[in-house]
Amino acid sequence: MKLIKLWPIFLLFAAASVFADTKIGFVDTQRILREASPAVRAAKKLEKEFEPRRAEMQRVSAQGKSLQQILDKNNIPESDRRIKERELIKLNQDFQRMQREINEDLNARRNEELAGLQERVNLAIRTVAEGEKLDLVVQDAVYRNPKIDVTDKVLKLLVDK
Repeated sequence: MKLIKLWPIFLLFAAASVFADTKIGFVDTQRILREASPAVRAAKKLEKEFEPRRAEMQRVSAQGKSLQQILDKNNIPESDRRIKERELIKLNQDFQRMQREINEDLNARRNEELAGLQERVNLAIRTVAEGEKLDLVVQDAVYRNPKIDVTDKVLKLLVDK
């Protein structure tokens, strides 16, 4: 009977001894996606790729603002006002369509770039884990002790040579 009551205590000690030898590491994935040289290069590439379309959006926006200023003046004939109002509505629709298309295309391209980067990041994490003889690497956590953070080591592996 006494042995049955002590069983949970034995289990607790057994679990504690198993976890005492477990080495855990933490990787800040968001930091890697911000700071790793391949991630920075991909961000610059995307910015350069989408710059002409953003410039076109700015041109349409400026054209709309200019048209709105003309409409805000009350000294234009009614027939011209209606034409300008239709023109402004069309510009606004074009701007919204362009904005939607750019956002969709940018998200698709960003996902493509991140997919390629993710493979390199995972390989770097595995390399650090094996080198440090870690049993577990956690990528997201509410709290982590800075002693187990191996993000800097992963970033060093991702530096382009």
